[in-house]
Amino acid sequence: MAIDSFLFQLMYTASAALLYPVVILLLLAVAASLGLIGEFISEYAKRHRNVRELEKVGRSVQESVKASSLDNAAEKLHSLDQNQLVTSFAKDAGEYLKQNSISSIDWLSEEYEVRMTKRLEQTKILSTVAPMLGLMGTLIPLGPALIGLAQGDILQLANNLMIAFATTVLGLFAGVVGYVLTLIRKRWYWQDMADIDYLMDSMGSDQ
Repeated sequence: MAIDSFLFQLMYTASAALLYPVVILLLLAVAASLGLIGEFISEYAKRHRNVRELEKVGRSVQESVKASSLDNAAEKLHSLDQNQLVTSFAKDAGEYLKQNSISSIDWLSEEYEVRMTKRLEQTKILSTVAPMLGLMGTLIPLGPALIGLAQGDILQLANNLMIAFATTVLGLFAGVVGYVLTLIRKRWYWQDMADIDYLMDSMGSDQ
């Protein structure tokens, strides 16, 4: 029985010791979510997709490649003005096209896909971890709250319940922000990858 009591006390002490790290991580998650909101708004304001221009440049690049005029095709790619990732890919691909390095263009497209996945990881992690931290921050103070209730200490009960409710709200807030931004950005990047695939087909990188 003494061993059981020791183990239970050890578990309680270990869980209680996690409260401050959890609260700190939650505050960092909320700060990160606010920063991501600002980054998202900035990215949204800079997004620019002109389908007609994309199709025009794609046809011009295809004709130039068929005519073996790689420098002209590269110039067309450099003049492309689309979303940031698509424009950046077009300029990088143009440099490889000048060197007639089609395999490098295929590798470049995979690098951009990895780059997009990496940008999504931030909000994915936030949407998953933040609610977990909120749940931990909810459960940890319940032990001291129940002890305060048993001892008739209403102040201790109220303080711990306040911490529990606050951590729940913060965790859910950060999680919702991460989830929403992940969904929207995933749609954006799928569209960008579709445009990149179109440019690659225009360059004949699938041949």
